[in-house]
Amino acid sequence: MNKKTIAIITSGGSSTRFGSNKLLEKIGEMSVIETTISKFIDLVDEIIIPAKDDIKEHISNSKLFCNKIKFAPSGETRQKSVYNGLLECDNCDIVLIHDGARPFIDIETIKKTIELTKEKRAVVVGIKAIDTIKQIKDGKIIKTLDRAEIFHAQTPQAFEYNLIKNIHEKYKNNPNFTDDSSMAEAENIDVYYLEATIKNKKITTKDDLS
Repeated sequence: MNKKTIAIITSGGSSTRFGSNKLLEKIGEMSVIETTISKFIDLVDEIIIPAKDDIKEHISNSKLFCNKIKFAPSGETRQKSVYNGLLECDNCDIVLIHDGARPFIDIETIKKTIELTKEKRAVVVGIKAIDTIKQIKDGKIIKTLDRAEIFHAQTPQAFEYNLIKNIHEKYKNNPNFTDDSSMAEAENIDVYYLEATIKNKKITTKDDLS
């Protein structure tokens, strides 16, 4: 039986370090947010975008806009935006949560994420650490970590819908989580790793557009 799959694409960041709304910057013929949407549009049943007015207007006027796309209110934090997106899901089985500012995600990675989530319930894509990783405290190195056991988490992070919705519901007033998988970890849920590519970077500065 096919499982209904929804992507929540976050778009409410402040872009403080970028200097302007990075999601509206162009990559070739499309904006950053359009490029991100284009990677998911044919692979999922629906895309939900927690969006402020400028992004909502931009996407609504895009050639990509179709009945697969709908909007949710943008929250004060990413965590609240994702929760708002989850509340808009209808009869969903699997949800992929992805940063709108990661337009270089590989389509094959999205496909693999969906398939692995059907089996494992909770999946995070990322890349293995290359550099030696040091733990520091008060300006001093206190430990060298085993980089073979460390990876840089990216998005999408994908979950069985009821699993992640219930977790978000429980922690909706707790601001201490930096991503969705950390909430699952707090509930002792097994979260599995899927290796992506280094090109799946998050756009932070103008240099990241190329």
